[in-house]
Amino acid sequence: MTVTLADVAARAQVSPATVSRVLNGNYPVAASTRERVLKAVDELDYVLNGPASSLAAATSDLVGILVNDIADPFFGIMASAIQGEIGGPGGRAGGERLAVVCNTGGSPERELTYLTLLQRQRAAAVVLTGGAIEDAPHRAALDAKLRKLTEAGTRVVLCGRPQAPETGAIALTFDNRAGGQELTEHLIGLGHRRLGYIAGPQERSTTRHRLEGHRAALATHGIEEDARWTVHGRYDRLSGYEATLELLRRDPSLTAVVAANDSVALGACAALRDTGRRIPDDVSVAGFDDLPFSIDVVPALTTVRLPLAEAGARAGRIAMGREEAPPGGIAVVRGELMVRGSVAGPRG
Repeated sequence: MTVTLADVAARAQVSPATVSRVLNGNYPVAASTRERVLKAVDELDYVLNGPASSLAAATSDLVGILVNDIADPFFGIMASAIQGEIGGPGGRAGGERLAVVCNTGGSPERELTYLTLLQRQRAAAVVLTGGAIEDAPHRAALDAKLRKLTEAGTRVVLCGRPQAPETGAIALTFDNRAGGQELTEHLIGLGHRRLGYIAGPQERSTTRHRLEGHRAALATHGIEEDARWTVHGRYDRLSGYEATLELLRRDPSLTAVVAANDSVALGACAALRDTGRRIPDDVSVAGFDDLPFSIDVVPALTTVRLPLAEAGARAGRIAMGREEAPPGGIAVVRGELMVRGSVAGPRG
């Protein structure tokens, strides 16, 4: 059942005119009244009609791109590629489309808030990038929001995220498990048996899948994992530095460190150097993603290359209806192992 402005007014115990004034921002309204109206809007999930020029259309020319951290090259590369496919003429009446990059900062609440705002503006398309937050209540709220968007005519594409069944969203999913397994198997093949692992935040799907791949490789080769060998942290350089020091404190005999991503791997390299260890002579280091700086560090970083720009561009084309959705609404994107100088067989 469609929620009307009158429904919002009744919930907030104000007149429809007051609701209109709050939503349009064209007339002063008491702060307490404004808060009451906005609370009712959120509770009822009321969707604004939007500008008069778009009243006759199901959607506007707005496209939302949700990222965890635009300063992180992982997200910046995808966002740039997505925007490159949605820019230029092609919107209603041949006009330009407006791309809005929404930086969630990893906050589940901000993610839902941005989706609500894009829903109210009748966005033509929404692209969500990066791993999903593995929290059951948030997942349920997110799926409900995605369903409402797609039912209203918004194209929703998940780029680098697991599929969201029964939401109508299209998913381009990175095979993080396979990449994590291949990377660790390469190190095991070089002779490593004592491998420290720096994982990302525990609530992220990317973290779980990459760690599962790592553990699958250990199990395949009969290596019993030591609980001391895994440390969780953020997806940044400082976390990699601190986690590596912790791993070395727990087990100084480690011969390799596998990092959740390349930024974490950079921090690991710095920590090893600061403790007098040579890479890869004393300890090998591997990352994930193959971000642009990976090949330029010394020694160059062994990592798993994810086709971030290619996946982002494809997500943008699908969002704009210029490329068919993959069969079943999902495409699994495999990574490629990039072997470079940061790994070698253990000495002694």
